[in-house]
Amino acid sequence: MEELPSVLWSYRTTPRSATQETPFSLTYGSEAVVPAEFITPSPRIGAYAVEVNEEERRVDLDLAEEKRDMAAVKVAIYKNILTSYYNARVKHLRFSPGDQVLRKNSVSRAESQGKLSPKWEGPYRIVESSQNGYCKLAYRDGSRVLRTWHAENLRLYHP
Repeated sequence: MEELPSVLWSYRTTPRSATQETPFSLTYGSEAVVPAEFITPSPRIGAYAVEVNEEERRVDLDLAEEKRDMAAVKVAIYKNILTSYYNARVKHLRFSPGDQVLRKNSVSRAESQGKLSPKWEGPYRIVESSQNGYCKLAYRDGSRVLRTWHAENLRLYHP
């Protein structure tokens, strides 16, 4: 419990990889002075001048909103890079009408989930499929399943 304030301080003053900004600077508009800089004077502390600091502080506060907007743009770019990296290895499944598939029991929750319960249920027949991966299913008797299912929750059935 005694270490919590120092852990939070280090978290708030460490730059994030997505934005290259610290949460402290995004909140308050300027960088924090680390307590160790008071004990061992740093060039930043040595160059401190009250008159100049007040003027620069006002400029920092005026630019704080722009800094936050730039950080939001950097986060969006970072997320797009991560998404494309992840999706490069994804193999998209495409089913066509008439295919027989099994669906995940864990997603449908049709049967109780236990250690020895079946992981897949079916077979079902694909009635319609869309470009974004969603499929409408039908039971063996031809009646339709009420929900649509994403292809990631289905697998091809080979009798």
